[in-house]
Amino acid sequence: MFHLRITSPADLTDEVLAVFGDDPAVSQLAVMRGASLAPPGDIVLVDVAREAVNEHVDRLNELGIPEVGTIHLTPVASWVSRAGYDAARRTPGSGADAVVWADVTQRAYEESELNWTYLSFMVLATMLASIAIVLDSQVLVIGAMVLGPEFVPVAALGLALVRRRRRLFQRAARTLVLGFAVSIAITTAAALIGRELGWILAEDVTGPRPGTDFIYSPDRWSFIVALIAAAAGVLSLTSAKIGGLSGVFISVTTVPAAGNVALGLAFGAFDEVRGSTVQLALNVSGMILAGWLTLAVQHHVWKRMARHRKRVTQQQR
Repeated sequence: MFHLRITSPADLTDEVLAVFGDDPAVSQLAVMRGASLAPPGDIVLVDVAREAVNEHVDRLNELGIPEVGTIHLTPVASWVSRAGYDAARRTPGSGADAVVWADVTQRAYEESELNWTYLSFMVLATMLASIAIVLDSQVLVIGAMVLGPEFVPVAALGLALVRRRRRLFQRAARTLVLGFAVSIAITTAAALIGRELGWILAEDVTGPRPGTDFIYSPDRWSFIVALIAAAAGVLSLTSAKIGGLSGVFISVTTVPAAGNVALGLAFGAFDEVRGSTVQLALNVSGMILAGWLTLAVQHHVWKRMARHRKRVTQQQR
């Protein structure tokens, strides 16, 4: 169930109410005339089944509400309502599967912003990955993978392609490129300091590392794992269930590869740099491809579901 709060100019309120009127997916509809001071107008409150949110948002967009008012969408965590239960039951599809594109797009814009928090997490994760490589510790590699914030910008690239959001694509690509560049540069500087202090030796970087040698040894499985992990991650981000997202972070070798690139640059181990760069490229490209395909399938499925719901609603009327 989603709760919508719409601020509408008074001359458009009746049209807004008509969007929701007699729709079996709507369980609650209220209007407060003249309640909004900025922007001036009315406030419409609606509870609607998650599966039907996209259609209503699209119709509100056609009325021009985002330009002259606001649309607030809030998922309802808990609710007790017979009308709400009936609305969810009557609406075709499953609420857990439904993709609310406005919600997903908003999160993609927010979490793919290049800011100090994102860069800090990227730097810390890459430095932790480099320490994991020096110590040949798989546990620390997993910690670095979980700490890395790069998955949402990668998923945002696929979303931008499916929804044709050029600005989102540019924003996410910039965040990814600069994030990796800054984290590798700072980690390289830290590795150089560690080399001068004698804390990191050349054999720590170029010697046998049975626990972490996969980081610079890409193969076909690297790409396949990236495809599977990204598909699972996108499903977690777009559905009402997010249980699989943590598994994505410990499946793809992006941050560890960046950490190994930094160590290779600091010690002139260019074979390590090349292998890790290929590993990073394979993982990122696989994730972008899988994200795009998963979102494209979801977009197609829910467009068909919307047409089916429209036919069912017309029959019910």
